[in-house]
Amino acid sequence: MGTRWLPTLAVLLAALAGVSPATAQDTLRERLKARIEQRRAEREAPAAPADDAAPGGLQTLKVQGREVLVHLPAGHDAARPAPLVLAFHGGGGHAAHMADDAHYGLQRQADVGGFIVAFPNGYSGFPGGKFATWNAGGCCGGARDRGSDDVAFARAVVAAVQARWRVDAGRVFATGMSNGGMLSHRLACDAADLFRAVASVAGTDATAQCQPSRPIAVLHIHARDDDHVLYSGGAGPNAFRDTRKVMEFVSVPDTIARWVQRNQCAAPPQPVLDRPGAHCEAYRGCAGGVQVQLCTTDTGGHSWPGAPGGGRGKAGPSQALDANAVIWQFFEQAAR
Repeated sequence: MGTRWLPTLAVLLAALAGVSPATAQDTLRERLKARIEQRRAEREAPAAPADDAAPGGLQTLKVQGREVLVHLPAGHDAARPAPLVLAFHGGGGHAAHMADDAHYGLQRQADVGGFIVAFPNGYSGFPGGKFATWNAGGCCGGARDRGSDDVAFARAVVAAVQARWRVDAGRVFATGMSNGGMLSHRLACDAADLFRAVASVAGTDATAQCQPSRPIAVLHIHARDDDHVLYSGGAGPNAFRDTRKVMEFVSVPDTIARWVQRNQCAAPPQPVLDRPGAHCEAYRGCAGGVQVQLCTTDTGGHSWPGAPGGGRGKAGPSQALDANAVIWQFFEQAAR
């Protein structure tokens, strides 16, 4: 039958819904595309053998030729569906770095929250997947330049984890640092059917177009003194060896404004956390009951708040905010 029936079906849908045939047809095509991508992901998501364990208690999967490290929470009950969080490393990083609790502490948070956390590796042309990047739209590096379909890859990662362990399909989330945070924003745009909420740290929205299939909860965390992805917009001077590999980053206020508009949030922001060095405000009254939340730290630069100190003469991440705890609390609220 192919797709020859789409125009006729679109006209019928339009007549019933009171929208134009073109709009109905576009919506139908988007839903069909999402379903096709999900089925392809399920077919192309081979899991590693059950005894394939990486150091530190991490399980290793291979998805589309890339490594994905998976941590099961302490006391994991294989018979009970668990929440799943995908954690994307920053540009130039790799999965093992993001999974290292000496840097981010996400495995410890998973043990506390009882969720499965998966650490995928970005696109890389280097041995061992090092110096990897994500195609978040306008950024970054080789992933962007080669058009890596990291939305489809993220779908495949979720399918691979679901094929191996029981996952609560209503509690699938994404978070990331810097370029990985930008990918989280893109997943909110292009995979809202799969992800319940996303949280980005130090990585603003890099999409040129964004039409989420449904309202989606979005949390953004950023330091005012970030010297890479500047709070007020743009790339920090001397922060990147080759500025052609990044972009003129969207500002934090503009990123939040985009999500407030996309989620049709009617109410003004309300403070939800206010302490020395950190402030969070939430936009409620949004479509679908979702929230858009911004947490700002005064200091910390381009880092993950609450993570261990920076060393090498750097001031290190802000300790005024525990990003892991804030992110998980936000995800839990989004799933209620």
